[in-house]
Amino acid sequence: MRIPILKLHNYLLISIQTEMDDNTAIQFQEDLLSEIHRTGASGVVIDLTSVDMIDSFIAKVLGDVVKMSNLMGAKVVLTGIQPPVAMTLIELGVHLQNVPTALDLEQGLLKLRQELGE
Repeated sequence: MRIPILKLHNYLLISIQTEMDDNTAIQFQEDLLSEIHRTGASGVVIDLTSVDMIDSFIAKVLGDVVKMSNLMGAKVVLTGIQPPVAMTLIELGVHLQNVPTALDLEQGLLKLRQELGE
């Protein structure tokens, strides 16, 4: 299963609507990095509103996706992080400091524009 990646202006928008298994997470990572390269996107919003729980592998992939996107020149904003997901990320030591967050997709887009100085 693939997670849809939408392009809006110079941004990529991802709304994860399903629980991810390991294969879906790896495919998502590859797809997102390819889209950043293909489109030259300057920003990415990853909406996690529908994600209730994550395991250690998915948490690691999420942290890696943020770092890899930044290395490729795309600023990432995470939105809609549920309390159990936040607790899991911290408990597993996934460091997302300096990663902007917002409550929902609309606020995430505004935050991304601020981060990019637009």
